[in-house]
Amino acid sequence: MELSSPRALSPEELGFEKLVYEKAPPRATMRLNRPEVLNAFDFQLLRELARAAEDASWDEEIRVVVLTGTGRAFCVGADLKSWGGELLGNPDAYWRWFGAFKDVHDRLRELGKPTIARVNGICVGGGNELQMACDLSVIVDDAFIRHVGLEHGSVPAGGATQWLQLLVGDRRAREIVLLCDEIPAPQAAEWGLVNRAVPAGELDTVVDEWVAKLAAKLPTTMRYAKTQLNVWRDLAWSQTITHARDWLSLSMLGDEAQGAVRRFLER
Repeated sequence: MELSSPRALSPEELGFEKLVYEKAPPRATMRLNRPEVLNAFDFQLLRELARAAEDASWDEEIRVVVLTGTGRAFCVGADLKSWGGELLGNPDAYWRWFGAFKDVHDRLRELGKPTIARVNGICVGGGNELQMACDLSVIVDDAFIRHVGLEHGSVPAGGATQWLQLLVGDRRAREIVLLCDEIPAPQAAEWGLVNRAVPAGELDTVVDEWVAKLAAKLPTTMRYAKTQLNVWRDLAWSQTITHARDWLSLSMLGDEAQGAVRRFLER
């Protein structure tokens, strides 16, 4: 079977259902579009994110990718309602699901173009891991970032345990993961978890400014600079993600994780 060469498609050809994918060269925008669940991601949304990132990497007219959300949240991580019944007690199903999440991270880091997280609201768990996977991040100043995995039977090993130390330092990383407290946007900016915290009315101004500056850079040079800047992220990721995936999959058999998720679903 002969495979055709990689080529970029129009958003209409891709036909996404849970992701709004828009191209306005030099920018492509990926907008999580499940506001009814605060943009929590299920398996389909993860697959659409990965495919959009792949398409943006192939499109020579796209120089910058922006990741954002619809409504009052950026993303609150995994949609426990969508996978609770299927994944609890089923390590193989969880392993496949986590593989889709891992694929999104890999494509965001490796698409060869700078990425901007436009954090338009609440950013929790896997949502924070998605914004950390981007090169630059700006957040509205009335939002917060939080990790709650230790309250829901999960370890945030899809980016948080690997990269928080690089962004905020070891002590603050432990505070975020172990205490599960809300980190207000201004504090997140002060710590280096994001680049800036701004009023909602200034969010797009900052994104537009960054897109213009990034798009003005030489694309091949930009691609290699991003590759070099990723060296410590890649090292931490490659050393931990495979066994994290297996451990988290097996944890779905345990009473602790199953009880925590069921209590959440009952609420």
